[in-house]
Amino acid sequence: MRKMMVATFLAGSAIAAPALAQDVAPTFTGPRVEAILGYDHVGAGSDIDNDNGRDDQSIDGLLYGVGAGYDVNLGSAVVGVEGEFTNSTAKSNRHDFTDDFGFGRVKQGRDLYIGARAGILADPATLVYVKGGYTNSKLKVLAGDTNETTDTAFKLDGWRIGAGVERAINTNTFAKLEYRYSNYNDGKIKFGDGATSSEFNVDTDRHQVVASVGYRF
Repeated sequence: MRKMMVATFLAGSAIAAPALAQDVAPTFTGPRVEAILGYDHVGAGSDIDNDNGRDDQSIDGLLYGVGAGYDVNLGSAVVGVEGEFTNSTAKSNRHDFTDDFGFGRVKQGRDLYIGARAGILADPATLVYVKGGYTNSKLKVLAGDTNETTDTAFKLDGWRIGAGVERAINTNTFAKLEYRYSNYNDGKIKFGDGATSSEFNVDTDRHQVVASVGYRF
């Protein structure tokens, strides 16, 4: 009986070992999706001179959206590609008509981002990373000094860089905290009739601090 118990224990250990190894297998690899929520700050860049003594005019709001990506775990490092669709509640004060951003009163619209990231594993469950890529943003414009909105929108092209920390909750779920800076330097106007203006130079800065929770497949 004692020999049978020992044999049973050894067999169970042999079966459990691969399962345990699977539980602690390296994370941060494969496709992922996530929900994004955070703080959004949009303002005139350092090159803007709006001639009203308020060159640092800005708007603030809540950023929200979704993201997706694909990562490859190289052992002590992780590289990947990612994309986002976000929106924001940031908008200027309708009761104080000013020349914000050189555009008039504005409301931050949707933002599209695609880029790459690379990081190192601080420990098996913690990734510290940097990121960068292309961003396209939309600003909805209230033209003139009335309270009537127009269909005019500014579409801005720019670049984004950032850094963050990702923590694996378990094999499939994770949480992130991230800061990113964006600069938009090219713009176009899309009119209500569908026509689009030629490209022109802008200088708009964007700072964001966001948290994400996600699932890795």
